[in-house]
This record gives sequence, C-alpha cells and structure tokens, in this order.
Amino acid sequence: FRLATSPARNFLNSSFTETPESLAREKRPTVMIHPDDAADHDIADGDLVTLGNGRGQTRLHARLFDGMRRGVLISEGIWPNSKFVDGHGINVLTGDDSTAPFGGAAFHDNRVWIHKSI
Repeated sequence: FRLATSPARNFLNSSFTETPESLAREKRPTVMIHPDDAADHDIADGDLVTLGNGRGQTRLHARLFDGMRRGVLISEGIWPNSKFVDGHGINVLTGDDSTAPFGGAAFHDNRVWIHKSI
C-alpha cells in the first residue's frame, strides 16, 4: 500500500494535538482504508491494525472510507507517539535520509503492509 499522512482538520501540524477540544473531535490515530481493501485483509471498521515496512511498525485503528483509491492508506494528523497503542507513531515508517546533492528537504513515498492486529 502507499501511505499518505495528511493533515487532520483539528490539528495544525503538531499544534493542538493535546488540547481537549481537538482530542474530542479527532478521538484517536486512525488509518483510512478502502472497504474493498479492508475486506481483502479481513479488516472491519474500528479494528486495531498494524502498519509496517522495513523501517518499523505501528498500531492504530482502521476507518473504512470508500472515497479513496484502492491501494492507498491515509493516516491524518501528526499525533504524539504517546497516543499510539504501543507508543510508536506514524513517523516510525519513514526515514530521515538526506537527499542528494546537499541534504535538502526529502519527500517520501512510503510503502507499507497492513494486517489486523491480534
């Protein structure tokens, strides 16, 4: 799957991620998955799932959403690591690799696998 980490409506980057009002609206870290992809992986809405790749893995809850392409997962917001089930945030799935030739901004295309957590 391709992983997109999009902004959440009630956070401003990492700002407001711990205010009671924003937390009440956003609730918890989730990953959106197309219902057909979810069915292929025996994942139901609200299930705890594991996302991972060669860099690491994290667990969060699935949210089925048919308004997206198959093969894409979306996790909104820059949640503090402490809000994830195991304390490992979404950034564990990407690196801080320098870019050529002088180490400017890196734009990552993250690929991950997903399965229902046991």
